[in-house]
Amino acid sequence: MFPKDFLWGGATAANQCEGGYNEGGRGLANVDVVPHGPERRPVERGLRKMLDFEEGYYYPAKTAVDFYHHYKEDIAMFGEMGFRTFRLSIAWTRIFPNGDEEEPNEEGLKFYDSVFDECHKYGIEPLVTITHFDMPVYLIKKYGGWKNRKLIEFYKRLVTVLFTRYKGKVRYWLTFNEINMILHMPFMGAGLVFEEGEDRNAAIYSSVHNEMAASAWAVKIGHEIDPDNKIGCMLAAGDFYPLTSDPKDVFLAMQTDRDNLMFIDVQARGYYPNYALKQFEQKNIRIDMTDEDLRIMRENTVDFISLSFYSTRCVSTHDDVEKVQGNAFGGVRNPYLQRSEWGWAIDPLGFRTTMNKLYDRYQKPLFIVENGLGAKDKIEEDGSINDDYRIDYLRRHIQAMDDAITLDGVEVLGYTTWGCIDLVSAGTGEMSKRYGFIYVDRNDDGSGTLKRSKKKSFYWYKKVIATNGADLS
Repeated sequence: MFPKDFLWGGATAANQCEGGYNEGGRGLANVDVVPHGPERRPVERGLRKMLDFEEGYYYPAKTAVDFYHHYKEDIAMFGEMGFRTFRLSIAWTRIFPNGDEEEPNEEGLKFYDSVFDECHKYGIEPLVTITHFDMPVYLIKKYGGWKNRKLIEFYKRLVTVLFTRYKGKVRYWLTFNEINMILHMPFMGAGLVFEEGEDRNAAIYSSVHNEMAASAWAVKIGHEIDPDNKIGCMLAAGDFYPLTSDPKDVFLAMQTDRDNLMFIDVQARGYYPNYALKQFEQKNIRIDMTDEDLRIMRENTVDFISLSFYSTRCVSTHDDVEKVQGNAFGGVRNPYLQRSEWGWAIDPLGFRTTMNKLYDRYQKPLFIVENGLGAKDKIEEDGSINDDYRIDYLRRHIQAMDDAITLDGVEVLGYTTWGCIDLVSAGTGEMSKRYGFIYVDRNDDGSGTLKRSKKKSFYWYKKVIATNGADLS
C-alpha cells in the first residue's frame, strides 16, 4: 500500500525533450553535439571528438520533441493524468551559456520560471535534476570538462542561482543524473574527450571526485538558502547477478556492484569506502582531493537516494557464455529473464531486490525517478495506440515497488516513469524507441509534425494515480 502523499509522476531530461538549442540566449551543450547513428556511442564514450555540429550528421537534441515551445500543452496533459510530480532537468547552457560567466542569462531563468508556474497550476510538484548529462561545450574546450577542479566553482555558482531564484517553487532537487554513468559514457557524464596516451582512469576518477565534491557543495548551499529543500543523488541502478554459484562469479558480481555503489557511498555516507581507496592505490590513480573537499562531503550528505531502474545485469568469469549489451552496461545473458526489443532484461523482482539492497545499505528514503519500457508503438487506423506491453511492464514493476514498501518496509518518496512523453533515446538517439504515455509524431530522421496524442497507457496510468496504486488492472 502506497503512502497517501506518494509522489506519482513522470520524468524527462532537457537534452532529450526540450529542443530550442539556439533560442533564448542558450549556449551549445555537449548533449547537442551527440549525433544519431553509428558515431553516437564513440562520441558518448569520449573516443570520437565532436565539439560542434559536423556536416553529414543528424543531431536529434537540436529540436528533440520541442518541449521548449510545447511545455504548456505537455504539462496540461500531465495534469490530466493526475501527476503529483514532474521530473525535468535544467539546461545548464540556458542559465550560463558558456558556463563560466559571472551573471546568469535572465531569459533562460524566465523560461524555467514559466515551466514551474505551469506545473503548480495543476498541483504538480517539480522535481529538478540540476545536471542531466548536460554541460556547456565551452567548459570542455577551455577547461577539459569535469577533470578540471575549476568546474566545482562554476557548478556552485549555477546551483546558487537556481536555489535562490526558484526558492518556494522547487523543493525536490537531484544534483547529477546517473552519476555512475561517467564510467560508461565519459563524454555525456563529464565532458571528457580522451587524447592519445592519456590516462583514462585518472581522468575519469578525477572527474568523479570533482562531481561528488560539487554535489556536496550543492547540498550545503541548497540547505542554507532554503532549509525546506530536499536534495538527492541519483544512481543508474540494477543489481549485478552472478551467472553461476561459482564463487568467482559471486565475487565478480560484488565487485561490479561496488563500482557503481561507490558513488552513492560517498554521497550518502560522506566518505570514500576503503575498497575504493584501495582500488585507486592499486591502479595508481592519484586524485587531487583537498581537505576541504573531504570535509564538505562528510558534512553534507544527501537527503534521499534516487535511482533509475530498467533491468538487472548478469556477470560471469566463464568464457563459454553469451554476451549481451543492455543500456550502457554490458554483461552476459540471464537465462531466466525475458528481454525487451533492445535486449534489456525485464526483471520486476530484481527491482524489488535492488530497492531493498539500497535501503538496507543507506537507510535513507528512495525516490524511483526512472523506470520504463522502450518499445516501438503502432498507430492503428482509428488513431489509437494500444501499448499493452508497456502497461504490463509498468504494472509488474509498480507491484514489485508496492511489495518493497508494504512487505519489506522500504521507504519510498515517489515514482516517476521515464519518458512520460516520447523523447529522444539517450543511448541510441532514436525516437522509435518510445517510452511515453503521450505519443509525439517525430521520427528517427527528424521528420514529423510533433503532434501529441494519448496512448492506451495514458488512461491506465491516470487510473493508477487516481487510486494511489490500488488499481493496476
